[in-house]
Amino acid sequence: MQINLTGHHVDLTSPLRDYVTNKMERLERHFDNVTDIHVILSVEKLRHKAEATLQVSGGRLYADATEEGMYAAIDSLTDKLDRQVKKHKEKITDHHRNEGSIKNHV
Repeated sequence: MQINLTGHHVDLTSPLRDYVTNKMERLERHFDNVTDIHVILSVEKLRHKAEATLQVSGGRLYADATEEGMYAAIDSLTDKLDRQVKKHKEKITDHHRNEGSIKNHV
């Protein structure tokens, strides 16, 4: 998994980079096929915005979050991405895999 981190009007300090990296690695626990993540952190006036695009097998997932603090925005972003990754994993899982073999034996 490769993480690209971009900052718009934000200094990307090493604690901020580490925080984003740790949060994004959490997503990989739910779904192994995350290949590339592009995270953009930006500040506009008093709004801190975090957005990310994930390349996963079978498609792309996008989410963004705007909060009063950057760490809160990153937390909110990872929660949204976590839900999307779980939903994507459910979608690509074949739930009727064993159903055909049971019908053939009857």
